[in-house]
Amino acid sequence: MAELYTGFFGLRERPFTLLPDPDFIFWSQQHSRAFSVLEYGIVSRAPITVITGEVGAGKTTLVQGLLKSISEDVTLGLVSNAGTERGEVLHWVCNALGMSFDHETPYVALFQLFQDFVIGEYAAGRRVILIFDEAQTLSMAALEELRMLTNINSNKDELLQLVLVGQPELRALIAEPALRQFAQRVTANYHLREMDAATTARYIEHRLKVAGGSGAEFTSQACERVFRFTRGVPRLVNQLCDFCLVYALAENEPLVIGSVVDQVVEDGVYFPGYSGVTETEK
Repeated sequence: MAELYTGFFGLRERPFTLLPDPDFIFWSQQHSRAFSVLEYGIVSRAPITVITGEVGAGKTTLVQGLLKSISEDVTLGLVSNAGTERGEVLHWVCNALGMSFDHETPYVALFQLFQDFVIGEYAAGRRVILIFDEAQTLSMAALEELRMLTNINSNKDELLQLVLVGQPELRALIAEPALRQFAQRVTANYHLREMDAATTARYIEHRLKVAGGSGAEFTSQACERVFRFTRGVPRLVNQLCDFCLVYALAENEPLVIGSVVDQVVEDGVYFPGYSGVTETEK
């Protein structure tokens, strides 16, 4: 039924899927600032750039947008959910860069192989950028290992840049005294917060328009209810709005109104992952 509502509402595609899609990226003031920080980190050749935010805040979508804008003089490696033991990070990095190596290679020899690769790219007029998604899973030892990788950089030239994207725990981890040397190399950083009510309404309108709608398929009351139940977290907004369109179709409603949002939540098909609003907020 979820696919059928597209025709009912005159949409080309589902506007609220959970998969990150650069075509749907919504440039709220926060996301624009976060992307500007990402671009600044890349252009200024910052050794380490850090972007953090709550689950579903749109971090991965920003990364996807960044990947589309990377210039041809960059060799890019994307690492997700890397291991945290010493040596594992370097294996993930070499894999991400498409390097050929024996997994039984001793650490020192593997580091030399990696260093030779980075220097070789530099000699060919390219720099290496490593993006770590879900970087909050990295341990202190792993972060320290990444810092050591940046020692390849010398003089005025940055041969290797790191971009770390993760949940707020990453920010707290970097603030630990034991990682002060790592923190000193973080030149650019930004923390994405949840959207406010007005931004949430614009976000809903934006995604509907991108999907081929008018943007007015959700009433202002419905948008307000969506914000109250999701706290403005984009992923939760998508999840709830998708179900709302299904329910509106089932009730033959041409618009999603506030009561439709309430019914979705009341039926328990939307699971926000927290206790939700209080009775006084309803």
